[in-house]
Amino acid sequence: MEDAMKEGVSLLTTYGLKVVGAILILIVGKMVANWVQKRVAAWLSRSGKFDATLQGFLSNIARYVVLIATFLAVLGQFGIETTSLIAVLGAASLAIGLALQGTLSNVAAGVMLLVFRPFKAGDFVETAGIAGSVKSITLFITELATPDNVQILVPNSQVWGSIVKNFSHHTTRRVDLVMGIDYGDDIDKAQSVVQQVVQADSRVMADPAPMVVVGNLGESSVDLTIRVWCQAGDYWPVKFDLTKTLKQRFDAEKLSIPFPQRTIHMVKAE
Repeated sequence: MEDAMKEGVSLLTTYGLKVVGAILILIVGKMVANWVQKRVAAWLSRSGKFDATLQGFLSNIARYVVLIATFLAVLGQFGIETTSLIAVLGAASLAIGLALQGTLSNVAAGVMLLVFRPFKAGDFVETAGIAGSVKSITLFITELATPDNVQILVPNSQVWGSIVKNFSHHTTRRVDLVMGIDYGDDIDKAQSVVQQVVQADSRVMADPAPMVVVGNLGESSVDLTIRVWCQAGDYWPVKFDLTKTLKQRFDAEKLSIPFPQRTIHMVKAE
């Protein structure tokens, strides 16, 4: 009985201290992990270069790294060989990574989108063959809304792997119009009318100066190419209003916009 008590005291002394040490390591490790998470989040926030979603993602990664190190330290406290365990975890991570290859590629692409910011929420973009306003960017998908307000969810890997046209990136945009006049009309008069209409629109910028030139001699019309600059938010209103006003002014000035014409020569069969 005395021997058993001595053995129990010995085990309690040996492993009790290890248990206490492990508990202390867990407590300190958790405190350090939370501190690291907050510090990383604060640093990312101050930098101003990282999206809020990415800030949370990276700060959580930092926290889990500390927690994993804490877990390995606890195992080492009990004399467990961690080298082989790390190898097993590495192999398991590789297997999981291969199984979730598509998902992880979306996460990686999401991180790249949030870091480099080719566009932001509210921008009108065309990517992966889809055009729409950006509603949100997460680690897995980018949400777009089409002009007719249809929700489109695009995997981030497709967005990052394709060309992105951001129509909202610059503050100004150029409006291009083509107006055709009859070959018998006065070209100089038509250009003067166009200039008057363009200059009367306060949304059209004076610099760069509007351009009105003969852009093409078509099959049935002389095509005037009109290029004006405006604020990006005024693009569609300017385009629509100028098209309507030019048509009305051409009618008032007796400048015709000809329909497509064909000259057919009839040959009488002998």
